[in-house]
Amino acid sequence: MPLDPQVKIILEEDAARSMPAYSELSPVDAREQMLELAPPVDPDLAAKRVEHQKVPGPDGEISVRLYYPHAQPPFPVCVYFHGGGWVIGNLDTHNAFCHALSHTSRCLVVAVDYRLAPEARYPAAIDDAYAATSWVAENAKTIGADSSLIAVCGDSAGGNLATVVTMMARDRGGPQIALQVLIYPITDHNFETPSYHRYAKGHMLTRDLMMWFWNHYLGKEDILDPYVSPLRAENLSNLPDALILTAQYDPLCDEGEAYAQRLLKAGVKVKLIRYDGMIHGFIRMVSRLDRAREALNEVSTTLRNNLGRINGDR
Repeated sequence: MPLDPQVKIILEEDAARSMPAYSELSPVDAREQMLELAPPVDPDLAAKRVEHQKVPGPDGEISVRLYYPHAQPPFPVCVYFHGGGWVIGNLDTHNAFCHALSHTSRCLVVAVDYRLAPEARYPAAIDDAYAATSWVAENAKTIGADSSLIAVCGDSAGGNLATVVTMMARDRGGPQIALQVLIYPITDHNFETPSYHRYAKGHMLTRDLMMWFWNHYLGKEDILDPYVSPLRAENLSNLPDALILTAQYDPLCDEGEAYAQRLLKAGVKVKLIRYDGMIHGFIRMVSRLDRAREALNEVSTTLRNNLGRINGDR
């Protein structure tokens, strides 16, 4: 399928800005550029209220942002990990999307500001992600949530963190996670898939940028670790049900879909949807792309259906 016409306009606008590629910048400058391009909150998709907290982590406190829905407690919870290749992105770059996700899903969305590379390389991000998820489960009553109704969700590198957290929870005996939502996730340290070569340039995320991200995130000895490349894990059984979204014009498309197949073979219930004509990062463009709104609604409906007992559905 050709590029969606709405995506074409966005790519043309991006080219007209003539901004440097993230991989040509320092991590600090790349973070500032991503923040500058972050979409604003849509007032029609705003959460009821937002709170900020600090939670204990393995190497100091972790900032989290709680997006409360227009509903009554106790709330199901979606712990959210932002994308950005483990190097860029933060609570503000994904603020608009977390508002929209809370509003449409009627879940309490807890966004996690995990440590970034290269200042904090692997396994800092996954350690923070797991610690924050554990805190949510242990303090559910305090924040108005239901500890038996927890999902993890993330886009790109955040999708990697989300599925790795489910593996860690299985391996460590908790917390109990009911659902994983992986939005064009990174699942393998492998730059040789057909989609990596087919969409190496020209569609926002590039092959060179993914190499830049991985080089900042990892030491060479970590490449084969299943918590780095979950697609290479020997055991993917006993993990939560999964919703996996991929985008056609995305270097990560093949590995996201391969991971869905691995989960299915391991006995995990999976719903896989490829969004044809779309590019990496599309779901955050809810105000610009019809298919982004469609994907947001798919995620929100899946959260409501899988977590159950959501206000209005009881």
